[in-house]
Amino acid sequence: MRKMFGFIRASIMLAGATLLAYGSASAGDRVIVATVGNASDAALYIAKDRGYFAKENLDIEYTPIDSLSRMIAPLGQGALDVGSGTAVAGLYNAIERGIGLRIVADRSRMEKGYRFQSLVVRKALIDSGRVKTLADLKGLRVALLSNAGSPASALNEAAKKGGITFDDIEKVILIFPQQVPAFANGAIDASILVEPFTTLVTENGSAAVFSTTEDFVPSDQIGMTIFSEKFAKEKRDLGLRFIRAYVRAARDYNDAIKDGRFGDGPKGAALVKIMADNLKLKEEQVRKVWPAAIDPDARPHLPSLQRSLAFFKEHGFVKDAALQVENVLDMSFVEAAVKDLGPYVNAGD
Repeated sequence: MRKMFGFIRASIMLAGATLLAYGSASAGDRVIVATVGNASDAALYIAKDRGYFAKENLDIEYTPIDSLSRMIAPLGQGALDVGSGTAVAGLYNAIERGIGLRIVADRSRMEKGYRFQSLVVRKALIDSGRVKTLADLKGLRVALLSNAGSPASALNEAAKKGGITFDDIEKVILIFPQQVPAFANGAIDASILVEPFTTLVTENGSAAVFSTTEDFVPSDQIGMTIFSEKFAKEKRDLGLRFIRAYVRAARDYNDAIKDGRFGDGPKGAALVKIMADNLKLKEEQVRKVWPAAIDPDARPHLPSLQRSLAFFKEHGFVKDAALQVENVLDMSFVEAAVKDLGPYVNAGD
């Protein structure tokens, strides 16, 4: 148990010394980036470690903030230039209140063959036959980060495919680290869980993967990169340079992934080292977990965002019925980067 929690701490308490150590060391144009500091920030790690930001004359200053919800206010005030996190109702409610934010790039998502995000069920319920289909989620205690985030939207899709409703499921609000002991002591029955926590609960035997979310919500957009309106407008050139470096890193990431895992060749090995160094993990620990997908052009997946927003509206988490994803989505930065860099060709590992 002590070893397990040591892994948890290493996996999620990443922001502190590691991110602060990324502070300014150049005379480039400063960009203040808030990050939750987990494996979904792979493209940020690659762009920094391989000098892509430096080549764009950018001095990246990382600020650790544990969720997009906590980033919204400083982004709106212009105290932060760039943020990241999952789609939450608060993002759209902030837009409704006149807070200037833009979704500009992918950060992490699901795709066929990836297992980064899964529906995880307490192993005893699977072994006993209590849970055989998605319909059996009815009445179970399912952990979510919040009722108004993208994992909740994914759970809603699972319920619909099982012929039940979102309200048929008992929701338990817990952050991912708390879900690990909650599975072990039987406090929760299931979760829409991401790595490395899925690996933790399956290895300790308390839970098992019932299915990946690809089975009921294909290409789910998990994390996004957000610009403040002030940064996007007043420092557009910096934003363009930032995303150009970011897209280069996203393409390196895709070159190093094979069949939804880190490749065994030199590119995969190099990526594993970058992840291990930044996450303060051993390389064998990094290889155990399933990575997220990242679009090689860093384009967000619009249908997934539209589906989440529709869910937020349906359940009253977003009140403005006229609000659309397009009101906050700005594809101009990634489109300019792709134009500069040319089409992606997977170089493989």
